[in-house]
Amino acid sequence: MSGATGGGSGEADGGGGAADGAGRRSTGPNVSASPGAGEDWAALLRHTALDVAPRLLGSVLTVREPAPAGDASRPGGGEEGDGGERVGVVSIRLTEVEAYCGEVDPGSHAFRGRTTRNAPMFEGGGRLYVYFSYGMHWCANLVCGPAGQASAVLLRGGEVVAGHDLARKRRRAARTDRDLARGPARLAQSLGLTGADSGLALTPGGRAELELGAPVDAARVRTGPRVGVAGPGGDAGRYPWRFWIDGEATVSTYRPAAPRRR
Repeated sequence: MSGATGGGSGEADGGGGAADGAGRRSTGPNVSASPGAGEDWAALLRHTALDVAPRLLGSVLTVREPAPAGDASRPGGGEEGDGGERVGVVSIRLTEVEAYCGEVDPGSHAFRGRTTRNAPMFEGGGRLYVYFSYGMHWCANLVCGPAGQASAVLLRGGEVVAGHDLARKRRRAARTDRDLARGPARLAQSLGLTGADSGLALTPGGRAELELGAPVDAARVRTGPRVGVAGPGGDAGRYPWRFWIDGEATVSTYRPAAPRRR
């Protein structure tokens, strides 16, 4: 899930073209039951991934770099202000996400229970879960739901809305600004997120914070199968848990899981 159990949904991703043309309008309960516009992000992230995911579309995640050595929002951190100086900020408006629902979801990293790597998923909403994919890329998730549920939303794509120069410096391979955060690995790289940030709590004014946007019109929200998820978790009928804003250039191209060698 936070990527697939095989790491599939955390691919670098990005190819050309639009999102999966088979995407459906998300007019079902996942959108209509989502928390309302008046809720703050902390209240939102107490809900399940299926409620949170479509509501995150249009919201802005900001990451400041570097965090003070004693940032209290980081597990084990000390008092705010006893470390270094923040020298850069990147903000991304989210346009594509995927929901992963813990131990009941065969596509989730938490499907087989708690491990050292996925421990932040079990610690309750309002923090990051960052994992390494394919031995090459970091991918970032927002943990949601109550502690022990291991529910989280993979941040698959977005538009850089602040800190373009820093994002371009981190993503020198990007040919256009559209590609700075188009795909989960690119998004994490543009924000400067790594495994050291896994478990980091979102904090207003801290290293990472979330600003909820106005709810996206349900007519513009599309759903479809999660990218690169193999096995039962990739079943498009049972798990159409990828959400994106129709017509956004920063949405990545859908790719099914690669066939497994026998």
